[in-house]
Amino acid sequence: MGNFYVNPDIRKAETLPASFYRDTNVFEQMKEDIFAKSWQFIGDSPSLVPLDGFAHPFSYMENYLHEPMVLVRDKQSTIRCMSNVCTHRGNLIAHNAGSVSRGLSCIYHGRRWDLEGQFKHMPEFQEAKDFPRPCDHLHQFTLEEWGPFLFTGLDPEVDFSVIRNFLEKYVGFLPLNEFKYDSVSSKDYLVNCHWSLYCDNYLEGFHIPFVHPDLNAALSYEEYTTELFEYGTLQIGYADGAEETYDLPEGHPCHGKKVAAFYFWIFPNIMLNFYPWGLSVNVVKPISPSKTKVSFISYLHGENRFEGAASAAMDKVEREDEFVVEGVHQGLQSRFYKAGRFSPTREQGVHHFHRMLAERL
Repeated sequence: MGNFYVNPDIRKAETLPASFYRDTNVFEQMKEDIFAKSWQFIGDSPSLVPLDGFAHPFSYMENYLHEPMVLVRDKQSTIRCMSNVCTHRGNLIAHNAGSVSRGLSCIYHGRRWDLEGQFKHMPEFQEAKDFPRPCDHLHQFTLEEWGPFLFTGLDPEVDFSVIRNFLEKYVGFLPLNEFKYDSVSSKDYLVNCHWSLYCDNYLEGFHIPFVHPDLNAALSYEEYTTELFEYGTLQIGYADGAEETYDLPEGHPCHGKKVAAFYFWIFPNIMLNFYPWGLSVNVVKPISPSKTKVSFISYLHGENRFEGAASAAMDKVEREDEFVVEGVHQGLQSRFYKAGRFSPTREQGVHHFHRMLAERL
């Protein structure tokens, strides 16, 4: 199982070893030590639970942890995240999104709960002793709302306020509730690599001049910066030319600068990429040690449109990244590669990520 160390001094540190990416035991260990303790992005409430008395079933990290959950908006518009497993015999309760104004019920033997997940009725249990018990209610998962965006976890290791406060510092001026989900520009990619390699690549702008010529022409490489916080990072992309930029309010940490993008990464696998046109959420989902699903979820702000040229440019960058990380994944199978070193000026985000992984494993 995992036993890793990354020196806190980036000038001396080595990357995680190649064995980290190859070891199937470590991949399994991360289910409990990393992802079961993380926050995960679910989506936006207007799309998932648009009405009172509405339920939306989903799987928390399908293909990896696969915990059945259900979002329920009750008649007072309070949203809850609960277990979607019947407390009688373990059947799934909600199979499709839709109205549940009368409460939740299991089609197997008729057990029922109210919209708060409290047990209400079970036929043929009149003679059962010590029933119902607290465990006959539906398990409640922690749910956090940031604007319209929903986050949950099995047993999150950090208070969500740590994440919210850092986000608010840089993008708190944005009217998040005006952001609208755009299904046309949202898509999934399958990448033939270890999930953390995709994050490694995202967490540094070092590769931009070499891998992304068009993006490099739009951003100022010299001004590209990385900020670290307890549970993630922020990379700030400054425009180099006519690229659209933010009109930042006074008091903002970047006021007066030509910011084209805020790239937030939330440990271990969530990216929130803010642009003047809106937001692209990227969720990196492990499938196997050599296969990863990356979901791009787009939200448009105001009257903005995700034009064909912008969509094609983003897809091009994604394909360029895929080519590189798949090449790295293949290279890490070599018996002669052990570990590398970090650029102290350009790979602070990757170093931070590797330290967080090593400490938890």
